[in-house]
Amino acid sequence: MTEAQYLSGRLLLAMPGMGDARFDHAVIAMCVHDDHGALGIGLGQVREGISFHGLLRDVGIDPGVAPDVPILVGGPVETARGFVLHSDDWGGDGTVHVAGLCALSASLDVLRAIAEGRGPSKWLVALGYAGWSAGQIEGEMRQHGWHAVQGRREILFDTPVENRWKAAWRAEGIDPSHLVAATGRA
Repeated sequence: MTEAQYLSGRLLLAMPGMGDARFDHAVIAMCVHDDHGALGIGLGQVREGISFHGLLRDVGIDPGVAPDVPILVGGPVETARGFVLHSDDWGGDGTVHVAGLCALSASLDVLRAIAEGRGPSKWLVALGYAGWSAGQIEGEMRQHGWHAVQGRREILFDTPVENRWKAAWRAEGIDPSHLVAATGRA
């Protein structure tokens, strides 16, 4: 595996005191990481004021049998653009398989399939994404901004939004209450 592929399929956890309030306690599912940069979808914050049924109606889709779930803040880039992270038992045009963690779709086809009851068995919807230019995320990780952990489907799909950050640390054997906001020098 090359360094550029390392983060695909992993979860990025914001370190305490990283200095960017938009990413406080962030959990990011890393979907693409290559020589051109990285793209991830935030999993740790609900977007207020919009529900899944409201989103479906906004794009002209009858909600049908879909549950009315919260929409996540996927990140600060293109906040009106929607993404569906889902189990790999469904795929459509443009679906990207994310290194053993999930699949990512950004077309209306996946929303229609969910509304009609023929979509993926597990899914979540986010507006926006987190993006980094080539080499940027690696630099942020060296500066105590992020920590990469194993991507776990149970954290993605089965853990309540507000518990994902702590659950991801604990799954790595780390008690997040022991993390500090600054690093030392030896």
